[in-house]
Amino acid sequence: MAKKYFGTDGIRGTANCHPMTPDLALRIGMAAGKIFTCGEHRHTVVIGKDTRLSGYMFEPALVSGFIGMGMDVILLGPLPTPAVAMMTRSLRADLGVMISASHNQYSDNGIKFFGPDGYKLSDGKEHEIERLVDEGAQKWLVNSSKLGRAKRLEDAEGRYIEFVKNTFPKGLRLDGLKIVIDCAHGAAYKVAPAALWELGADVIKVGATPDGFNINRECGSTNTQLMQETVLQNNADIGIALDGDADRVVIANEKGKLVDGDQLMAVIAKSWAESGRLRGSGVVATVMSNLGLEQYLDKLGLNLVRTQVGDRYVVESMLKSKINVGGEQSGHIILHDYNSTGDGLVAALQTLAVIVSNNAVASEVCSAFEPLPQILRNVYYDGLDPFKQPEVKRAIEMGERMLGENGRLLIRLSGTEPVLRIMAEGEDKNLISDVVNKISASITGKKN
Repeated sequence: MAKKYFGTDGIRGTANCHPMTPDLALRIGMAAGKIFTCGEHRHTVVIGKDTRLSGYMFEPALVSGFIGMGMDVILLGPLPTPAVAMMTRSLRADLGVMISASHNQYSDNGIKFFGPDGYKLSDGKEHEIERLVDEGAQKWLVNSSKLGRAKRLEDAEGRYIEFVKNTFPKGLRLDGLKIVIDCAHGAAYKVAPAALWELGADVIKVGATPDGFNINRECGSTNTQLMQETVLQNNADIGIALDGDADRVVIANEKGKLVDGDQLMAVIAKSWAESGRLRGSGVVATVMSNLGLEQYLDKLGLNLVRTQVGDRYVVESMLKSKINVGGEQSGHIILHDYNSTGDGLVAALQTLAVIVSNNAVASEVCSAFEPLPQILRNVYYDGLDPFKQPEVKRAIEMGERMLGENGRLLIRLSGTEPVLRIMAEGEDKNLISDVVNKISASITGKKN
């Protein structure tokens, strides 16, 4: 059954427009509070957020809903999504909440949930929350003597910084490395530069002055030009770009060339396999990952397990296959030795560990394989679902025939915005470009 409010990664939309309204946030808080209140102990929920202005609206709405259900609330303030997952486990909370729209523009916002184990909620739990939202959870409001309380965890940033530093191999330091860190004016704007500096790096910060409106604007993992230029201008050894909630990472080597999530997974998997840390004899990635990654892992005697797009599906497969390295080409990398969800800073540190331990430069380490030509294009549309447009169907069928057995064509709707995502891959770049152009042109009501 399709979900009404939840998408592929929580609830997301334009702030102060349905469904992302303070009223829904209040009702979501009450519904989730009811579901995750069981037993006689004092129940606790931790709430983090990114730097969007609308976070000031959604945070108190959620707090009111939880307190009304008798849950105590611990406010973390601006902190990365993986920090919320980690803190949920560390503080033995019953629930974790992140207020963020990840890599989206400031005008959007979202709500993500983590269970007491630090993993995102199952489809079943999300359906249950939606049911209570629509039915109304008011009848379960506690009496005034059992209301929850709210407090701010003053050392939340310090806890996460120490957690991140402890993922870096003992005995290694970043001394002598000049690192550009682009925080996307987002949730990691304090903790990421601090962790790198405390590990010994010479840190150059960009995208670290949030004003509530500039999150992801011309910076971060989805707009890397600023980070790449800063690397070149400062003769830096490496550049690291996070997204708004810091669960994704993209890297630039010392030449300013981008390194995506596929390359990072290859680097980490090889290193962990050589040290005996890799579990499950492979890596989990999505259907979007480049065929070059699969071929590279095969040469190492490792498997690539593919899932549908979405980090939750990657995590589910990792747990099922008992694999501890997985992720997405976009840079959402999950390392189960450390956290239950993607952590951009931790993934970057694992890559830096390989660079430091081999006394190498980023361009040597982070070019594990030669990717096949691949084109990704997002087409925004108004109105009718592109898959229901006859011209689009015909263009897709033609594209599949053109590529034949020497390429791949993957097309899907975004779960969080009105976007058709087109991916074509093959040996002939001109051919795949032609295929993508024809499909894009066939869409009526497109915005770009």
